[in-house]
Amino acid sequence: MPKNFSSKSFYRIVDANINRAKEGLRVLEEFTRFILNDYLLTSNLKNIRHGLEEIISRLPVEKFSLIEKRDSRRDVGKDILGKETQRRDYPDILLANTGRVKESIRVLEEFSKLLNKNIALKLKEVRYSVYDIEKKIVKKIKTLRNIR
Repeated sequence: MPKNFSSKSFYRIVDANINRAKEGLRVLEEFTRFILNDYLLTSNLKNIRHGLEEIISRLPVEKFSLIEKRDSRRDVGKDILGKETQRRDYPDILLANTGRVKESIRVLEEFSKLLNKNIALKLKEVRYSVYDIEKKIVKKIKTLRNIR
């Protein structure tokens, strides 16, 4: 880790983005499970979520350290609200969460380069698998709309 970079900052960035990515994946998983009723998409998302957890577990950081460095109360970004409080429909929820997942994994990918480039490359693979599954989900939604 670079000397001019505080470990607390690093841990907070990693912790926030792990949580954001996993939460977003869970929302997508519930979307495909209960709204699309699609076993394969749901299973794929679950595998992505568990695969992400496996990759993250290889980071040379302790989970307890991530939690100890967390500072939710004084997080200057927690009260900045954009469109996250507005959702028009189910597809809007889908797009918001696929965006959240892709962005979070990208942040993890970039910051993991400070520790282990192989982990960064694995995270890139996960990010691209999210791009692929997002396309499949959108295709399924469009197909269902055409049926109705």
